[in-house]
Amino acid sequence: MKKIQLKIKGRYLYGDDRMEDQMEFITEGKMYVRGDVIYLTYDESALSGMEGCRTRLKLEGGTVGMTRKGSSVGIDTELRFEKGKRYQGYYDTPYGPIEMEVLTNDLASTVTPEKGGTIAIDYSVSLKGVAENRSRLDIEVVS
Repeated sequence: MKKIQLKIKGRYLYGDDRMEDQMEFITEGKMYVRGDVIYLTYDESALSGMEGCRTRLKLEGGTVGMTRKGSSVGIDTELRFEKGKRYQGYYDTPYGPIEMEVLTNDLASTVTPEKGGTIAIDYSVSLKGVAENRSRLDIEVVS
């Protein structure tokens, strides 16, 4: 396991994709490899709105799995991103789980254990009973 630095930029697009909210932060994390799978872990900050959560990214082939756990804030989420595929899951809230669906519009990753790299995910999220919003997550990994 080695220490890494991650630059994380999230953009949330609303309406006709012209209105945008954005957050960006830099954090320390860890990278480890098991077989052909690369794992990245980091702790969320107050800036992301999920302080007390730990995020794990699992890079395997053309997919990225994201797990967020945080007993102190009651958030447990598992997402899977694969270009052109739609996955269903749940987003835990203090008021109970909400059914959600994630459609990955585009996914690109250049991350290697030796050099780090980038991950770019363009996706749409639909929460049951709520309109679909489009988001983009860009992560730069410096090893």
